[in-house]
Amino acid sequence: MSSGGLKRAKRLIRREVLSERDAATTIVRQESGQRVGERFLALPEVQRARTIMLFWSFGSEVPTRPLIDRLDERGVAVALPRIEGADLVPVRFVPGDPTTLTSFGAEEPVGGIRLDPETIDVVGVPGVAFDRRGRRIGYGGGYYDRFLRGIRAFTVGLAFELQVLDEELPGGSFDVPVDAIVTEDGTIRPST
Repeated sequence: MSSGGLKRAKRLIRREVLSERDAATTIVRQESGQRVGERFLALPEVQRARTIMLFWSFGSEVPTRPLIDRLDERGVAVALPRIEGADLVPVRFVPGDPTTLTSFGAEEPVGGIRLDPETIDVVGVPGVAFDRRGRRIGYGGGYYDRFLRGIRAFTVGLAFELQVLDEELPGGSFDVPVDAIVTEDGTIRPST
């Protein structure tokens, strides 16, 4: 598939899945999001982790603020991404630390200590769509693919079941799959 064809295919999937996700009621997203969070926290890799990077959810994404709070209460070091130029930088975050609203709607830390990506045990990864092989389609900036390419952390897509498609997603050599996907209905481990 040509580069232009790949972009068009991803754009179409992005539009369809976001439309369906946005159509879910707030109550359904909250209840399903709570189940996603419980499954994420129960993962053995998360149970063992000392440092976990999450993302600040926005719009109709799986809500991550409760996860950030619960991990902090457990004594886990939490990192949030901050975009610096073309890079995604992990920054230590404690609930209550100042954040700023990004142009796309998420919050990111204003200050905070930059973490060495090698110290991160688990990364909770956002996405618009995932397939059962761990491929993902994000929002189109490539930030997570660039970031994930250089780390050894266990990566987990946090998604609603409607975001996991049975058909294989289109992708290129630059797309980095996740190690697991957690939804309200279960955990998918593509390598097993």
